[in-house]
Amino acid sequence: MGQDMTKGNPLQLIIQFTIPMLLGNIFQQFYSMADTYIVSQTLGVEAFTAVGATGSITFLILGLAAGLTAGLSVVTAQYFGKKDHQGLRRSLAAGTIISAVVALLLTIFATRYTREILVFMKTPASLIDNAHAYLSVVFSGTAASVFYNLLSNMMRAIGDSKTPLLFLAVASVVNIILDYVFILVFHTGVEGAGYATVFSQMIATIFCLIYIYKKIPILRIHKEDWKLTRKEIAHHLQIGLPMGFQSSIIAIGTMSIQVTLNGLGATAVAATTAAEKINGIATMPLQSFGITMATYTAQNFGAGKLDRIWDGVQKITRVVLIYSFVMGTVLIFFGRKFATIFVGSENQAILDHVETYFLTNATFYFLLAMLFIYRYTLQGLGKSTAPTAAGIMELLSRIIAAIVLSQSFGYLGVSLAGPLAWLGALIPLMGSYYLTKRALTKDIPTQTVDEKKPFFPYPLHSLSKLLPKFAK
Repeated sequence: MGQDMTKGNPLQLIIQFTIPMLLGNIFQQFYSMADTYIVSQTLGVEAFTAVGATGSITFLILGLAAGLTAGLSVVTAQYFGKKDHQGLRRSLAAGTIISAVVALLLTIFATRYTREILVFMKTPASLIDNAHAYLSVVFSGTAASVFYNLLSNMMRAIGDSKTPLLFLAVASVVNIILDYVFILVFHTGVEGAGYATVFSQMIATIFCLIYIYKKIPILRIHKEDWKLTRKEIAHHLQIGLPMGFQSSIIAIGTMSIQVTLNGLGATAVAATTAAEKINGIATMPLQSFGITMATYTAQNFGAGKLDRIWDGVQKITRVVLIYSFVMGTVLIFFGRKFATIFVGSENQAILDHVETYFLTNATFYFLLAMLFIYRYTLQGLGKSTAPTAAGIMELLSRIIAAIVLSQSFGYLGVSLAGPLAWLGALIPLMGSYYLTKRALTKDIPTQTVDEKKPFFPYPLHSLSKLLPKFAK
């Protein structure tokens, strides 16, 4: 039914929880990789590049929804840590209502302004029609993505990271099959890749709903749970919206880079598209460990077990640093070879750019590793200011790379956007984490919350004196 992460060996629990989620995240990447690979093999490099040019726009819209639902699940995980099952069900009800409204608004906005956004981003004329066709289909299915993310995050909030993996595995197979069916049988072009993605996400969502109804009674919403107060909705929005906006802020920075890439030509776009597919898989373990820390932290914070949080952060940081150095070395030497899967070995100009991308990005994976751990730990504690500030720093760093460095160094300058963004974001996150840790550890005794104690066991007046505004 779930896993209580407030008891047992912290590192072992974190790793056990992360492995299924990592595989699930890889399957999500596989969605995108399958689309682009099949498009490149069946429709050609130009269609492949057009789909690749949509990545930052998709991240802007669907990333906001993913961040929002992750934030909503933090509240749920805190209730689970407290063993408050009624609060947990009401949390899911609040998340469902908020997600429905957000899905509707995003669908209307995205489907209405897709072409305008592509034009604003200076998408090459040869790519814009295919890119618009693909995005129109994907954004029409925004609700499927929103609700899959909501339900899977809620299951992870109670410690179940295996079930979402199973559903994604099935959906990914369906996605691949439908890619070929729509493109080769029905000749729907790039729209077919979009249809395959939307339908496979719908299947994953339906599976989540059925499983929750039949197997997870603590997430089965009762009639009275829908009678939510404004305070409950506001509490969920207070954590969910900042996490959604953080994703959007990062996406805007990514879009600024895409605008620059579009200006550099199709070769630069194709190289970045191929490199980012590989980069997404390589950095997925870092992100997965980070997401795990949000659930781990939220459950232990709800239970009042602060020492377990700090211990878990310390131990998992060592693991991700080792991984970042190993994987970074692999991609520096073999990233060019991996990219031939997408663009072929004959496109040497594209592969030269790919090599530059990995030399500048893979070298600094250790910054990204720490960024994920600190960001998600703070989110698990319910902190939103520092992660939002980190998102703004990422945005500014990417804009500087797009406007300034690209003018002087061309593609090399654009490739430096990632490492600069990671460094800029890491500074406020590290500062906030250690200030928060010092304040909570020094001045507030660690205690275990039982059923009779309030949801937040620490006096608010003492926190207002102890915590610096930056760490709130």
